[in-house]
Amino acid sequence: MNRAFAEPSVPSALTKQNQFTFWRKLRNNRTLLMMCLPAVLFFILFSYLPMPGLYLAFINYNYTDGIFGSEFIGLDNFRFLVESGDLWRLTFNTVAYNLAFILLGNALQIFVAIMLNELRSKFFKKVSQTLMFLPHFISAVLIGLIAYNILSFDYGLLNSILKSMGMEPVKTYSNPGIWPYIIILTYLWQSTGYGSIVYFAAIMGLDSEIVEAAEIDGANGFQRIRYIILPWLKPTFIILLLFSLGGVLRGNFGLFYNLVGANNTMLYSTTDIIETFVFRSLMNNFNFSMGSAVSLYQSLFGFAFVLTANWLVKKFSPDNSLF
Repeated sequence: MNRAFAEPSVPSALTKQNQFTFWRKLRNNRTLLMMCLPAVLFFILFSYLPMPGLYLAFINYNYTDGIFGSEFIGLDNFRFLVESGDLWRLTFNTVAYNLAFILLGNALQIFVAIMLNELRSKFFKKVSQTLMFLPHFISAVLIGLIAYNILSFDYGLLNSILKSMGMEPVKTYSNPGIWPYIIILTYLWQSTGYGSIVYFAAIMGLDSEIVEAAEIDGANGFQRIRYIILPWLKPTFIILLLFSLGGVLRGNFGLFYNLVGANNTMLYSTTDIIETFVFRSLMNNFNFSMGSAVSLYQSLFGFAFVLTANWLVKKFSPDNSLF
C-alpha cells in the first residue's frame, strides 16, 4: 500500500528536477539570451504578430467593415490572378532574376574572395576591399539616378556618345529585352564586394599547414584553388544557397523600382516582379486583398522551395543540409 502511494511522487520529483535544470540553464546563459532578445523581438513584432493579416487574401476588403468584417470570398483573389495570366509572368520574372542573382552572385563572390586571398600586397588588398565595399552602401535611389543619367534617351551619357559617333540613339526605357542584363549587372556591381566577405572569412579559416604541404608537394596556384580552397568553401556555399532560396520569390523592390519604376507598361514583360505588382495593387488600385493574396502565395512558394532544396542537399550531401 505504501509503495502504491509512493509511485506518483517519482514523476513529480522528476518534474521539479527538470524545472530546476531549466532555470539554472536560463540563469547561466542569461548573457547569450539577452543578446538574442532583439532578434527574437524583431521576428515576433514583424513576422508573427502580423500573421492574422493573411486573412486579407480571402476577403473582399473594404474600409468600413475592416479586415474581419469584410465579405469572405475564399480563393477568388487567387483565381483572378491565375486567370488573368499575371501570376505566371510575375513568378517567372521573380524566380529567374533571383536565381541569376544567387548563382552568378555567389560565383562572382567566390572568385573575388579567392583573388583577394591570392594578393600578396596587404596595402593593395585593403584598398581593393574598400573600393569593392563602397557600392553596397550606395542608396538604390542614387543608383537609379545614375542609371537614368546614363540611359536617358534625350540627355543620357550613352546616347550622347552614340550621337557624337554618328550612330542612332537607343530607346532604353522602351526596350524590354536589354533590361535583364542591366538589372543583373547592376545587382552584381552593388553586392559582389560586400558578399565576398563571408567567403573571404571562410578562406581565412583554412589551416595554412594544408596549403603549405600542397606547395611542398609541387601544387601550383590553380591546383591549390581547385583541390583545397574550392572544396573548403563548399559547405559555406551550400548554407548560403539554402538561405538565399528562402527568398527566391522575394524580389529586390528597391533596385527594380528605382531602375525602371513600377508603372512602365512597356517593360512589364521582363521587369515586372511580385513586389512591383503588389506596390501597384496598393498604390494605384487600393486592392489590399489582391496584394495579400500574392504575398501569401510568395511565402508558401518560398517555403516549399527551401524544403525541396534542403531535401536534395540532404540526399546527396547530408552533412551540409540545414535540418
